[in-house]
Amino acid sequence: MVFGKEKRKSKDKRDKKGKVQAKKSKAAFKAMEKKTRPRYEEADERDDYYINLIEGRNPVLEALKSGREIDKLFIQSGQLEGSIRQIIALAREKNILIKEVDKAKLDKMSQTKSHQGVIASAALYKYYEVDDILEIAKQKEEDPFIVILDEITDPQNLGSILRSCDAAGVHGVIIPKRRAASLTPIIGKISAGAVEYVPVAKVTNINQTINYLKEKGVWVAGADAEGEKYYEKDMTGPLALVVGSEGKGLGRLIKENCDFIVGIPMSGQISSLNAAVSCAVIIFEAKKQRLQQKTAGSLQEGSIH
Repeated sequence: MVFGKEKRKSKDKRDKKGKVQAKKSKAAFKAMEKKTRPRYEEADERDDYYINLIEGRNPVLEALKSGREIDKLFIQSGQLEGSIRQIIALAREKNILIKEVDKAKLDKMSQTKSHQGVIASAALYKYYEVDDILEIAKQKEEDPFIVILDEITDPQNLGSILRSCDAAGVHGVIIPKRRAASLTPIIGKISAGAVEYVPVAKVTNINQTINYLKEKGVWVAGADAEGEKYYEKDMTGPLALVVGSEGKGLGRLIKENCDFIVGIPMSGQISSLNAAVSCAVIIFEAKKQRLQQKTAGSLQEGSIH
């Protein structure tokens, strides 16, 4: 009888101990959740805020010149020489709030880690529709000249391509919504401000977009190592160049959907160039051909008169 009573006491003691441990574990989990949740929320808020930042002297200057909506300008204390003076003058003309802060503050804000003493807080980068890009070409009375990027995930490549597109007179760039680099402060920095001038459209399906452009009378060329020599193809007229990602290249279906394929002959031991360089080489060939066609047309008109 005594043995049974002691057994029950021992069981009750274990149950009580188990409940206390469970209560402590629950309390510890809640404390951890409470402690952790604000950090995630702060991180989300920080990401939403910093995606609006433009860093570096040239990107900020080009953003101001392009009319980009800017809320605040952060200038490093003591950095008031050279292009910074021009940036401040433009900001004052546009009634933009200018705040002088120490370098540590800018370092903390910076994503690129190369702010050069100036960061602007701006509106989010604007994405365009494909029809907007076609309309831009129409307003300039030029044949559409478009670059389509198939899963370019490297920000360095996207930034470089935007810079080349601006220099070559490309009317706009089309990127997929998924599995691709998007417009961020880092892209703005890499492109040296070209992101402010080159319209970028985000689409759900690249193949459907290619079909839509074809319906609008645009010829579609794919860039691939096995293609015909790029300088032997006619790239005047309405044109969209599709550039694939490094490694994978163009997707099979996209490649099949192109009207023709162009490639860059290689003489060295390396079999291909990176996506940004390949794109630049081909679009500048297209630019050259277009200029030659325009010049020839002007000479013909002159001979008539």
